[in-house]
Amino acid sequence: MRLLLVDDEPAALERLAALLGQVPDVEIVGAARNGREAAEAAEALRPDLVLLDIQMPERSGLAVAAALPPENRPEIVFVTAFELYAADAFEVEAADYLLKPVRFDRLRQAIERARRRRAMRAAAARIEQAQDAPVQEDMDGFWVQVRAGYVRVPLSQIDWIEAAKDYVLLHTATRSHIHRATMTALERKLNPAELMRVHRSAFVRPARVRQVLRLGKGLISLVLEDGVEVAVGPSYVNAVTDRLAIRQE
Repeated sequence: MRLLLVDDEPAALERLAALLGQVPDVEIVGAARNGREAAEAAEALRPDLVLLDIQMPERSGLAVAAALPPENRPEIVFVTAFELYAADAFEVEAADYLLKPVRFDRLRQAIERARRRRAMRAAAARIEQAQDAPVQEDMDGFWVQVRAGYVRVPLSQIDWIEAAKDYVLLHTATRSHIHRATMTALERKLNPAELMRVHRSAFVRPARVRQVLRLGKGLISLVLEDGVEVAVGPSYVNAVTDRLAIRQE
């Protein structure tokens, strides 16, 4: 983990550096002695974590933290002699708040907390990117949140999808998964050759359709391999029958 140290007292910087020498997997990439230097160093060095004093010349540590851009934002651990800024520190999403003189056990705890937060943010970003990416050769499924974390649901295993307010249900042969998405967003992503939209509230895999039922007045429904019946919306009937006829030729 790459660290930037910021304090206007040279003795405080030396003490932090000495303590950090006992923490595994950390690297001090720079040091700054006032708010302006801190902002410049954070931009230039792109550290993973900034150990940041609060009361400093030119710009306070709180102001530095508040001005950091959200992209590639480092974790922040404030190191200060004053308790009264703790609430303000967490308003700028600090990972921890250490009081001087810094104890080694609290410093190590703060670094591990920052490390975990950074890892969780990276994992969340990867999942969000996977969910938002078009369904192409490099994105063939969905990350679905479950109690223990996330599971991958391959696109090839999904028989049909139905809307459930702000969520959708991804139905496979063995179980159903709830996933936060809209039907409109899915229609932009999904390949209609794999999952075609048959209703405002449903997509169906054509290869899983075993029967088409005529309901009268030009309406139809689709019976899937597992017996599930999915209604076809009136405005989708022609496209669905054309698609199935092409598949059956």
